[in-house]
Amino acid sequence: MVLRNAVHKDLYADSVALMRVAARLAEPPGVEAISLVMGTPANRDVLARSGLLTSPGHDAGPNDLLVAVRGEPDAVDTALALVIDALSGPGEGPGAGPEAGADAGPPVRSLAGAPAGASLALISTPGPYAAAEALKALRLGMHAFVFSDHVPIEQEVLLKREAARRGLLVMGPDCGTAVIGGIPLGFANEVRAGCVGLVGASGTGLQQVSSLLHSMGSGVSHVIGTGSRDVSAEVGGPTMRAGLDALAADPATEVIVLVSKPPAPHVSGQLLRHAGALGKPVVACFLGADGNAPAPAGVTLAPTLSEAARSAASLAVGGALPPGEELPKLPAPAPPRRLLRALYAGGTFAHEAALLLGPALGDLTRTAPPPVPGAAPRLPDRHLVLDLGDDEFTAGRPHPMIDPTVRTAYLRAALADPRSAAVVLDVVIGHGAAPDPAAALAGALAEAPDDSPPVIAFVVGTDDDPQGLTAQRRILRDAGAYVVDSSTTAARACAELLSTEGDLSPASATHGSTSASRIGETA
Repeated sequence: MVLRNAVHKDLYADSVALMRVAARLAEPPGVEAISLVMGTPANRDVLARSGLLTSPGHDAGPNDLLVAVRGEPDAVDTALALVIDALSGPGEGPGAGPEAGADAGPPVRSLAGAPAGASLALISTPGPYAAAEALKALRLGMHAFVFSDHVPIEQEVLLKREAARRGLLVMGPDCGTAVIGGIPLGFANEVRAGCVGLVGASGTGLQQVSSLLHSMGSGVSHVIGTGSRDVSAEVGGPTMRAGLDALAADPATEVIVLVSKPPAPHVSGQLLRHAGALGKPVVACFLGADGNAPAPAGVTLAPTLSEAARSAASLAVGGALPPGEELPKLPAPAPPRRLLRALYAGGTFAHEAALLLGPALGDLTRTAPPPVPGAAPRLPDRHLVLDLGDDEFTAGRPHPMIDPTVRTAYLRAALADPRSAAVVLDVVIGHGAAPDPAAALAGALAEAPDDSPPVIAFVVGTDDDPQGLTAQRRILRDAGAYVVDSSTTAARACAELLSTEGDLSPASATHGSTSASRIGETA
């Protein structure tokens, strides 16, 4: 094996394009690891900690494209030679997306050169420079969708204060998902137009709820991402409040959904009071928040992502929905099979699963040793709920929604482990995701031993997405997986199968039941 770095001076590429190209160049045999990043100090540090930085890479600057490849010599040389052509291919430019094409016009090289009337800027520069670009957008009267991460929190606070002063939105930093006026931004799904508006600090949570609304016959007006830190004590929830106000003023929006991990306690109270004063029904899904806490009249507290979608869809259609999906009948595990292996690409799904499974399973861990090149991952002797999109697993490589390599390695280890009693997988499709994410997982399932544990999988997306919801589900079913409708159903199926108590109440075991409560209204 060899490790080589190449530096392309003054060549900028969008971070999503870099991740997609890295994933494609990693596919041929002989490439063990590949990373394409801009040469910022933070990115060079990540590569150094991942063992992927060599002397040429040390000299890369923030405006330079830094490529690191480890593998067999011929495969490394081929990958390095193909980088520029791959970045120049269709659909990989900085402005690429569902609206890009022959009619998109000449590329915009600066915010000042944006067409007249442009109202939103998507910013995906390296983190240290993102705040300056977002500030330029605000001063030009544009909302800002800031995909960039590693933006100092004090800069986020200043940006959002400036946006509030100008009556604009800053979505992010580290905002992965939005759908504005039907246009998907970042990682997002093709959902039908409708009357439900969403605001959330969780990208995959927003994707799950919006896709479930689509499947339930409802639709979406807008999906406003806030960035994961917006509801922290330091930032205080300004974008979530501004998003609530924007949806309250929008004639096309009749129902509003909030999605987040628990905000800081005082921020949560402020947001719920603000939501209750809007005059439109609001469903609040703050995963892990106290479900018995009081909320204003007209605010529905939903403890899970699926209940949030069902509550909002019911409000939108003006009546009860048909019962939800029943839990699958899974084979009872025989000793020594006793452990759960939940391997998520979406961090919000891992968080929700840990909340639902913790009381049922008891001894549960959220960590596992990162994989060592050339060796199978080691799995703990405890129930495991793992977020494989976490920084420790993505350092120097693309996110698992784009590149399945690391997760596939964990999946093979879980299927071969005689202690494994059940495996859970999420598959997120839509814009930005891999072109066929189910296929890589299906390949690992096909290689599994005959006595391997059951695999419970769910797909987040719609049939209007490029990959197709039905097609992705079929691939997983044909490979032997039990395919369910949502993250919530998958977690509850595992709780029922592996509960240490062996006794779950119907309310906690049935997807169709709802424990959401409307405070201040008569049943």
